[in-house]
Amino acid sequence: MDLSHFILSLSFAFLILSRGVLGATFTFVNKCEYTVWPGILANAGSPTLQSTGFELPQDSSRTFTAPTGWSGRFWGRTSCSFDGSGSGSCGTGDCGTGQVECNGAGAAPPATLAEFTLGTGGQDFYDVSLVDGYNLPMVVEASGGSGMCATTGCVTDLNRICPTELRSGGGDACRSACEAFNKPEYCCSGAYNTPATCKPSMYSQMFKSACPRSYSYAYDDPTSTFTCSGADYTVTFCPSTPSQKSTKDTTPTTTTPPNGDGSYGGSGVVDPTTGTGSSSAQMGSGSGAAGFEYGAGTGYASGSDYGSGSETQSGSGSQAMLADGSYLAGLAMGESTRTALNLAGSALALTLVSFVFL
Repeated sequence: MDLSHFILSLSFAFLILSRGVLGATFTFVNKCEYTVWPGILANAGSPTLQSTGFELPQDSSRTFTAPTGWSGRFWGRTSCSFDGSGSGSCGTGDCGTGQVECNGAGAAPPATLAEFTLGTGGQDFYDVSLVDGYNLPMVVEASGGSGMCATTGCVTDLNRICPTELRSGGGDACRSACEAFNKPEYCCSGAYNTPATCKPSMYSQMFKSACPRSYSYAYDDPTSTFTCSGADYTVTFCPSTPSQKSTKDTTPTTTTPPNGDGSYGGSGVVDPTTGTGSSSAQMGSGSGAAGFEYGAGTGYASGSDYGSGSETQSGSGSQAMLADGSYLAGLAMGESTRTALNLAGSALALTLVSFVFL
């Protein structure tokens, strides 16, 4: 082996191995017309990042580094008021610590969540979830990675079309049907805790129509969870339009649920169990999700295993079985301690190292 070939092979192996050590960087960008206070919650077994909550003024950004295998969630808090000592609270997404730092506490729903599991030498898994409701637009973009690496999130202002019965905080957030009504059929709990028994409700269909790439209810796996290898990620609050990166995808297909089966249409939605009507505006196909496209071909088996439709219920856990029999865990439920494993990257790195020292 000549010296140049040796150096090139060694450098390539080092890059792959270093990705396994360094994990990924997360950059938070605030394009809202107001200050956002992001919150960060690491799942059980994952280390705390450099901060658990911080102030992010309009048109500013901040970057954090997470180690390989890290899993957790991010969200944006709004309408916050903190004094000089950092004591205070937020109108939406508050973590209840009375401080800027969340210190291991999660977001009080409703809140838009970005959830990640960084693979150990393999694929990362990520999603944007509305299962705990919605408080502000959020988009996640991957850069520098390989694989699907799709942009995901919700660019629509759901607060403007939120049904009256789901509105929270004077219209600053939109609750999930589970939180609003606390019924098993909305929470995917009790007799409704399987994919066969828990189906999309008229409310989750409304969320899905507006934000087709986001989780709308607990068993919304195939069109809502994405993978990428070796990437860094940007989490943008209030993106004005979808990123140019997403325009490489095909035009989205937005489905309007038909009437007559408990779904919505026309002037609004009605809870079939209470007869309560909403006064939300009718949504058309131009709901603001332009540039986002989703499909069922993401490699996920249909039988994901969720114990609860509400991400805030303790001890329920979550896992989604992938086509290769491995498990994705900790994405939809913060309490889960399992980690999604994909050893392809590690195997490649070991092969390269062996090749170098032959």
